Amino acid sequence: MLLSTIVEDITDVNNKVNDFVWVQVGLILLLGVGVVLTLITGFFQLSHIGHWMKKTIGGVFRKESHVKHEKGSVSQFQALCTALAATIGTGNIAGVAAAICIGGPGAVFWMWVAAFFGMMTNFSENVLGIYYRRKNKNGEWSGGPMYYLKNGLGKMAGYEKIGSVLAVLFAVFAILASFGIGNMGQINKIAINMDSAFFKNVEPVYVFGEVTLVKLIIGVTLMVVGAVIILGGLKRIAAFAEKVVPFMAIVYVVGALIIMFCHINVIGDMFVAIFKFAWGVKAVGGGVAGVAIKTIIVQGCKRGVFSNEAGLGSSVMVHSNSNVKEPVKQGLWGIFEVFADTFVVCTMTAIVVLSSGAIDLKTGLVAEGTQDATLVATAFGNVFGSAGEWFVAIAMLLFAFTTVLGWSHYGSKAVEYLFGNIGARIYRVIFVLMIVSGALMSSSLAWDISDTFNGLMMLPNLIGVISLSPVVVKITRNYIRRKLKGEAIEPMLSNDPEIQAQMAEAVARGEE
Repeated sequence: MLLSTIVEDITDVNNKVNDFVWVQVGLILLLGVGVVLTLITGFFQLSHIGHWMKKTIGGVFRKESHVKHEKGSVSQFQALCTALAATIGTGNIAGVAAAICIGGPGAVFWMWVAAFFGMMTNFSENVLGIYYRRKNKNGEWSGGPMYYLKNGLGKMAGYEKIGSVLAVLFAVFAILASFGIGNMGQINKIAINMDSAFFKNVEPVYVFGEVTLVKLIIGVTLMVVGAVIILGGLKRIAAFAEKVVPFMAIVYVVGALIIMFCHINVIGDMFVAIFKFAWGVKAVGGGVAGVAIKTIIVQGCKRGVFSNEAGLGSSVMVHSNSNVKEPVKQGLWGIFEVFADTFVVCTMTAIVVLSSGAIDLKTGLVAEGTQDATLVATAFGNVFGSAGEWFVAIAMLLFAFTTVLGWSHYGSKAVEYLFGNIGARIYRVIFVLMIVSGALMSSSLAWDISDTFNGLMMLPNLIGVISLSPVVVKITRNYIRRKLKGEAIEPMLSNDPEIQAQMAEAVARGEE
């Protein structure tokens, strides 16, 4: 009875904090920062779309994107894949389905809006991450919001203490979030989907309480595989992500495209519904409630952020490990990361959901009894049969597990900032051991709490990004003048004079 009361109290407090962080403050700040950065950079994501496309996806097959020039770094493509590994997760499948079921088809429109402005937020985070990064005792790059909060905002007159405090707060929230959304929440979704897809007709064998033997085996297996990869450090994580992420994203998108072509006769109606219901879904007769525009905007933006993580500051911690010398060049990969995650993968999921028949494209309302957790699997099953449901379960496995790998690096970098390299090694061991608990847990409280910590990460990060936006503009203009206009001026590569000199020398040799 006492435990139940404690859980209820924690849930109540968390819900209030979550509402404040995400609805009342977070989303406004998130969109506001994205809009400001888009304006002061002259709509860079549009005005230079040809350039960032050429330097990212257009350069995937160029040698420079895959070569590591120095010890302790990963290639630019590996950094992207590791970041995508952490961002392309359950949010791209179950998250999009939940957004549509709660907010209607119009939620997709606001997901696109958040992603459009999020491109420049992610760009700016990466630029600042490279510009303010430092080498640790092992000779590896360490970067992220902690560093640009302390060494950027913290160097401004009157903001020394504020920058340091915000850096510590970000690191603490990142560590806590890594165990929830970055670990247990993802593993829990894997266990549930694998159990549902492959063992739904098997009589469950209970090991203890409500824990089944199947979930225990799944948890232990994932823990062992996770240990082999995570304890090997970033290079092993990046090598795994480089092979798995492009494959899983392409196969999933191809599957979604097949479903789209199977419903090509209603594709126009799908996009009409997305734009039509972006401004609200009216109630219909029989007591079926409509959806308010506030709910639609919140669901679309919130799920979009959950998916691409633009504004959270998380992916900066792996982008900062790139061998790149030019801050803007890694910023371009940040733009592409949001584009690939939301405009490609999430849009494909939205098309799958809207073609499932569970959403009335004329009214925008969800059919009674629809389960958002299994909606994508059902849609694939309608076209491919049982194989479709198995495919979604495997896709969820790959998406969610690579998210766990990516977040293990984020958490270790946050721990490293607070407690050094030894603390980071201890953290990785604890992180691996926690994987089993994710498969066994039945309560969603851990997910909800980590959801809140995710939002709390966002606040100090966005304060740092908007405060340092003039620096982002200067670095970006410097890059444009040198690389696009051919002017012979000194590059802006690092705020540390020693690193600046080293990087400038490397750039002069043709290493970017």
